[in-house]
Amino acid sequence: MDWSLRTCGRRGHETFAPDEPDLRARLTAPTPAGTAWRCLRCGDFVVGAPRRSGPAGQAPEVPRGRLLRDRVIMRLLAAERVARALLIVLVGVLALHLRDSRAELRRAFDNELTLLRPVADQLGWDIEGSELTRGINRILGLSGTTINWVAVALFAYAVLLLIESYGLWRIRRWGEYFSVVVTSVFLPLEIWELTEKFTWFKVVLTAVNVAAVAWLVWSKRLFGVRGGDAAYRAEHSEESLLTVERAALTTAAGAGAPPAPAP
Repeated sequence: MDWSLRTCGRRGHETFAPDEPDLRARLTAPTPAGTAWRCLRCGDFVVGAPRRSGPAGQAPEVPRGRLLRDRVIMRLLAAERVARALLIVLVGVLALHLRDSRAELRRAFDNELTLLRPVADQLGWDIEGSELTRGINRILGLSGTTINWVAVALFAYAVLLLIESYGLWRIRRWGEYFSVVVTSVFLPLEIWELTEKFTWFKVVLTAVNVAAVAWLVWSKRLFGVRGGDAAYRAEHSEESLLTVERAALTTAAGAGAPPAPAP
């Protein structure tokens, strides 16, 4: 898939007219329909006025190819974090509802348990000692203060996820670091939950988090990996079409220059 063409088809071409004459000449071409400018994203020439202009050093950073694909992945991660945050907020709201309705829920649960006990006895099922019954009894036995703290912890975690999703969606460098730190902190808890009770849903969530941490650290060169921040900035600069054209001008000028006199 050509991510550059796909993005240009959705958002339009990103043309730029640099003030430098030599560089400007490499990004424009005359056509019978008028002057065409080269798109900084996909590289195609587009007839019409450039979208922006100015010194080449102030040109917008337009991601291309792999960097553009990385943006799509980061925004998918951001969307997943938002969905997870909304689910956690819902659980927190239900916890507060449980705090205010414990007495009614206890009576309803005891009534249902009484009705189900004869059926369970006929089936040979120890309903009193079942994991489901013990779990419900533990939840209904929590104090109001404990439930409040659980709700606060859930809401705080949801806020962290929303901050993480904002940083990832906006492609912020701090968002990449924040995502790795927050996700790594909670990974031991997720692994412990898997050992306590195995479910495929938990496996998928844990696998997504492990893959996200590994991909961010490796692909975004976080914490000094693969050259760190310096290599990250150089990679983004090298992917710029203006940088490529500027290098071509330098190479052409060097090739046309007379050889240095022998000493």
